[in-house]
Amino acid sequence: MRSLLKVLSIVFYAWMAVAQQTRLSNDGASCVACHPAEARSQPHTAMAQALESTADCEILRANPQLTFRDGVYTFRIVREGDRSLYTVTDGKETLTVPIAWAFGLGSAGQTYVYERNGTWYESRVSFYKQLRGLDLTMGAQDSTLKSVEEAAGRLTSPRGAQECFACHSTNATHEGRLEVNRLTPGVQCERCHGPAGQHVRAVKTGDVKGAAMQPLGKMTTEELSDFCGQCHRTWSHVAANGPHNVNNVRFQPYRLTNSRCYDALDPRIRCVACHDPHRDVERRAASYDAKCLACHGAAKALAGGRPTKICPTGTADCVHCHMPKYEIPGSHNLFTDHQIRVARPGEPYPG
Repeated sequence: MRSLLKVLSIVFYAWMAVAQQTRLSNDGASCVACHPAEARSQPHTAMAQALESTADCEILRANPQLTFRDGVYTFRIVREGDRSLYTVTDGKETLTVPIAWAFGLGSAGQTYVYERNGTWYESRVSFYKQLRGLDLTMGAQDSTLKSVEEAAGRLTSPRGAQECFACHSTNATHEGRLEVNRLTPGVQCERCHGPAGQHVRAVKTGDVKGAAMQPLGKMTTEELSDFCGQCHRTWSHVAANGPHNVNNVRFQPYRLTNSRCYDALDPRIRCVACHDPHRDVERRAASYDAKCLACHGAAKALAGGRPTKICPTGTADCVHCHMPKYEIPGSHNLFTDHQIRVARPGEPYPG
C-alpha cells in the first residue's frame, strides 16, 4: 500500500510540474500523467500554437501599432488592452472591427480573422516575420476591390470557416457545427488521438479494451499521409483541385507522394519517420541525414524491395540538394519542397 501511495505521489507531482511549465489544454492535462515526455514538448510546437486568441497573441502584444497601405486603402491594427482593433479606410469610409483569432504561430506569417454579422472574414493583410510588419495576405494580391468592406477581408463560407478552425484548433466542431466558444486553441492531443475521456476512465478501471484509442503508430505510410493530409492536403486533393504550381510546395503529403522513392508501404518514408508531431520541427538540415541514410546508407540497400543509390557527392546535408526551398510569391518565406529528387540548379519547379 505504501509503495502504491508513493507511486501515486510521484505521478501527481510530476503532473503538477509539467502543468505549470506548459500550456496544456483540458485534454492535455489528463494525458500528462501517463505521457509526460509528449506533454512537456508538444505545447511548444508550432501546431500546438496554430491558433491564438487576440488576448494571448504574442505578436499583436509585441506590435501594438501596425500599418499598411495598398492603393487608396490604409490598414491599421492597434492594441487596446487585451484586444486588437482592425481598421480599414479609403479616406471616405472607415470600417473598424475587433480581431477575434490569430491563425499561425508567426514563424512565417500570421493571419487574422474577425466576425461581422455572424460571418467569419479573413483579414486582407497579414503579419510577416521577415518584414516585421504587414503585407497582403497570400491570395489577396489580385483582388478587385469595390468597397472598404471588401478591402478589409475575404468572406469565408460556413464550410470554409469550419475547415480552417478544425485544422488550427481542437474540438472546434460539434455535431457538424462550428462552435468557437467550445474550442481549444491549437492542435492538441485530442485533435489527432481522439476524445480522451473514455480512454482515461478505462485506464483508471483497468479496462484494457475500453482504453484503446486510434492506433496512429500502426498506420501505413499511405494511411498516415492521408491522415496528416487532412490539414496539410492529401495527394488526391491537390491532384484533383490544384494548384499545380509553386503554390503547392507547402502541401507536404502531396509533394512527398510525388517522390520517386515514395512507397506506400515503406515506413521509412512516412511523415513521422522525419517529424515527431510531439516536438517542434527540427531546423538543422544535417539532422535529417540519418533519415536519408536509412535507405541510402549502403550500395545494396533496399527500399521496399527496390535497390537504392548512394549519392556520389557524399552523405552530408542531403536535404540541401534533394529537397530545395522555394518561395511562394507574397509569402516572404522559403518552404522546403518534400518532393525528394535530384534537383538541378535553374530547373523549373516540378508542379
